Amino acid sequence: MIKLYDTGVYLIDGTEVIPDKDQAQERLLQRVGRQVAKDAARQGTIAHQILESHAQSSDGDRLSLCFDALASHDITHVSIIQAARAVGLEKFAVPYILTNCHNSLSAVGGTINEDDHDFALSAAKKYGGIYVPPHLAVIHQYMREVVAGGGMMILGSDSHTRYGALGTLGIGEGGGELVKQIIGKTYDIERPEVVAVYLSGKVEQGVGPQDVALAIIGAVFKNGYVKDKIMEFVGDGIAGLSVEFRHGIDVMTTEATSLSSVWCTDEKVKQYLFAHGRADAHKYLAPARIAYYDGLIHVDLAAIRPMIALPFHPSNTFTIADFKANTEDILHKLAQEATTLFGSGRGQLGFSRHVREGRFHVDQAIVAGCAGGTYENISAVADILEGQTTGRGSFSLCVYPSSQPMYISLVKSGIAEKLLNAGVVLRTAFCGPCFGAGDVPASHSFSIRHTTRNFIHREGSIPSEGQIAYVALMDSRSIAATAVNGGSLTAATELELEYSRPDYRFSPDVYEKRVYKGFGKPVPQEELRMAPSITDWPPIPELTEHLLLKVITVLPDQVITTDDLIPSGEISSFRSNPLRLAEFTLSRKDPMYVGRAKEVHALERIRQSGLDPCAHSSELSAVFAKLRSIVGIGSWHAKTVGLGSTIVARKIGDGSAREQAASSQRVLGGSANIACEYATRRYRANLINWGILPFVLDDAPALICSSYIFVPNIRQAIETHRNEMTAYVVGGDVQEIRLALGELAANERQILLAGSLINHYRSK
Repeated sequence: MIKLYDTGVYLIDGTEVIPDKDQAQERLLQRVGRQVAKDAARQGTIAHQILESHAQSSDGDRLSLCFDALASHDITHVSIIQAARAVGLEKFAVPYILTNCHNSLSAVGGTINEDDHDFALSAAKKYGGIYVPPHLAVIHQYMREVVAGGGMMILGSDSHTRYGALGTLGIGEGGGELVKQIIGKTYDIERPEVVAVYLSGKVEQGVGPQDVALAIIGAVFKNGYVKDKIMEFVGDGIAGLSVEFRHGIDVMTTEATSLSSVWCTDEKVKQYLFAHGRADAHKYLAPARIAYYDGLIHVDLAAIRPMIALPFHPSNTFTIADFKANTEDILHKLAQEATTLFGSGRGQLGFSRHVREGRFHVDQAIVAGCAGGTYENISAVADILEGQTTGRGSFSLCVYPSSQPMYISLVKSGIAEKLLNAGVVLRTAFCGPCFGAGDVPASHSFSIRHTTRNFIHREGSIPSEGQIAYVALMDSRSIAATAVNGGSLTAATELELEYSRPDYRFSPDVYEKRVYKGFGKPVPQEELRMAPSITDWPPIPELTEHLLLKVITVLPDQVITTDDLIPSGEISSFRSNPLRLAEFTLSRKDPMYVGRAKEVHALERIRQSGLDPCAHSSELSAVFAKLRSIVGIGSWHAKTVGLGSTIVARKIGDGSAREQAASSQRVLGGSANIACEYATRRYRANLINWGILPFVLDDAPALICSSYIFVPNIRQAIETHRNEMTAYVVGGDVQEIRLALGELAANERQILLAGSLINHYRSK
């Protein structure tokens, strides 16, 4: 059902694929009457057209972009505004939408969640922003309904910033990149490659957008086929998909690790925007007659079957039919993975209890957020459950419509009544189940969800305390089919059913009456609503001439996510106090990390005060004795040799765009990451924006915790554009290694030299 091309391709008239092989130019000559240069054909993609229209400047393949709008939610917007204030913010230079859909529950830490909401509203007034109150809409649904349109670019501080179905290039990045836009700077990036996703055929009844998305993710995540690239959806299969169906596929492209996504647009998109009162936002988008793509994913929609992504990643995919046919073998492998993650005995207990009489049973189901909580998905659930019941047992089903206007339409159409009568619990617009802060299941329970992620901690459990639950991703249709069967796993295609597909009627009144719209109308005299939980960023030093790093944790996992680095869920409530939040860094992966980081940071503060930290640490004194005898670095120079901690990993930074995964390391004195690979561009950018050096080392896992790494002349290396450098590992002896930084843009070098984005732009 999924085919990956092993070469680039030429796409002719949006339908004919010519692989970039030996006979490609001859075939082009026959087909279009001329040969076509590859670089010229690259300009025929939709993505190229949009990027060029937003480029303020370009230097070869380096683009400096400005966006049409920005979006943040309440895990990120306070820290972004605080960082912008630190560099002299006077007004928002770009329309900035502040939604409040993540920390919407005032349940942890007293008043801190509502304090942040008050702060955001006051900031929207003072600097000219747009404020969407809690429970009105999840971030991406509001952007779909009110902002996104053909040919636009939107930057969001959430990894699932995807509005490609409307013809918008949406990019999710850490807060530092939004700070740059807020103060009128550019987003600098190497020109991304573009991969075509060619959709053909028509989906079978009962197959939903999550099924298509999971099939694609399962095919491309592990091999990195679309990593940091733009996925461009083309092909005749698009016409048979509704716009909401396209949204459901599109938002999940984040889990394939792509940079962004965009679709051909058509009359259905025009009608969608017209229904939302924004007909002028429509633009017909299609590739030029000849377009070159750096790869192609062919998706036969007719061959897609209901899918399940088992713990602990959206790429751990099977068809539901295959899982049911091979339950014992698949669960055995999954239990082995759980044992590796959680320790012996815990994983097996969690899975075996769910198999009864040869069938797999789940305890909980959720349909929510930007992926699941759309009108069509919820309507399909109602069609399946009409006249049925979710039962009186432990199984439960909760549905979160993704906006209040949508909720109104669900009520008016009778869909809400069908759901409530079947025993479904209807919630307000809230992203909690997507990041572990809502409907947390019981320990060892199994939850199926039409949401975006099923990482560890995304269900809200705390494995280090023996609280372990599991999340699998499925489409809402198969979730409803499972509910009808009392929690026994069931694919929607096993049911005989006609779907009603009622019309969605957008009700804008709730936004008109509740959303504060202040872009272009800043009120400088407005006082910011501060609170005890909202603190400024602590001072961060600039990069020193030389750097001594202590390895304080080595993470052996194949992939480290941002949730591993700084847990989501209730811990996110502390996001507006950098030092308080940092106390939870790696708390569920390496509980000793914070203590070790503080020990190194204490010695660095001694250095910054002008004293010799070797006098306070015999270990450090011994390290420098070895370095002096072998490297000949001379005596300790307190002003030129910085001391910081570092994390070592294989592949690090998959998942969320939250910059706190990097900033929490930095405020604890973290100066570098050393990894074989960085999972996403956005995590590497977060490191750079917080002055953390993103080193690459092929055999990074061979480094030992508590060893030291001396990087001489690091400042000079960055100033002179040297991307590789010699470093020295000090353990039982001293060994020479080669560290690489990879390509760095000019402003990225300046940020690293300054020690952080705040320092760099404040100096200007």
